[in-house]
Amino acid sequence: MDHVVRPLRKNEWDLAMQLAWDTFLVYEAPEYSSEGVKNFHEFVKGEELKNMFILGDYMAWGAFDEKDVIVGVLGIRKHWHISLLFVEPGLHHQGIASSLLGTAFNEARSEGIRELTVNSSPYAVGFYHKIGFEDLDHERVTDGIRYTPMSMELF
Repeated sequence: MDHVVRPLRKNEWDLAMQLAWDTFLVYEAPEYSSEGVKNFHEFVKGEELKNMFILGDYMAWGAFDEKDVIVGVLGIRKHWHISLLFVEPGLHHQGIASSLLGTAFNEARSEGIRELTVNSSPYAVGFYHKIGFEDLDHERVTDGIRYTPMSMELF
């Protein structure tokens, strides 16, 4: 699928977080406790992350189709920790997540960053392994959120 990756604009935040939430409901929520679903909802729909983004303390990129509709989102906290990576459910396996990450990898390298980390959801572990991330520990559960801590060297 043809798409363009660019930094997310402030007026696109709510659409991007809706995409993340909708995709989470399909692929992650069925495996999570009600506590985990509630906490993830607060993470993507609450004001804290949005305010960090508006203040420039949270980086986010979107993948947009030829009609400028958002089809993927990547969010990275300071210190280069991936905290969101979601692609429209019907568009998986078309290179969108890889394009989003490629953009982030290039940005990180340009800043001299040597490593990225992620707390991968169970659904995404295989994807992260495929692109070079390695497990740092076994799967954990914190506040109902299931994840495997991972990292990847960039150089």
